Amino acid sequence: MTNSVYSPETGTKKLRRSSTDKMIAGVCGGWARLLGVDAAILRILLVAATIFGVGTPVLIYAACWILMPEDKA
Repeated sequence: MTNSVYSPETGTKKLRRSSTDKMIAGVCGGWARLLGVDAAILRILLVAATIFGVGTPVLIYAACWILMPEDKA
């Protein structure tokens, strides 16, 4: 699997934006791959948190979009 989040050099998982499982920037797809859950669940949680959290999750998403590197497809 070439899009693995596991890095054999360091033995740790790496957080990367997904280049294949994305709707806007691949942030939820990257988090889903790292956590081992379906990206749709994270997207639904993000929308619900945005509605109830008055926009703060949008700022967190934007920060992840800027700071997370994209994986190499």
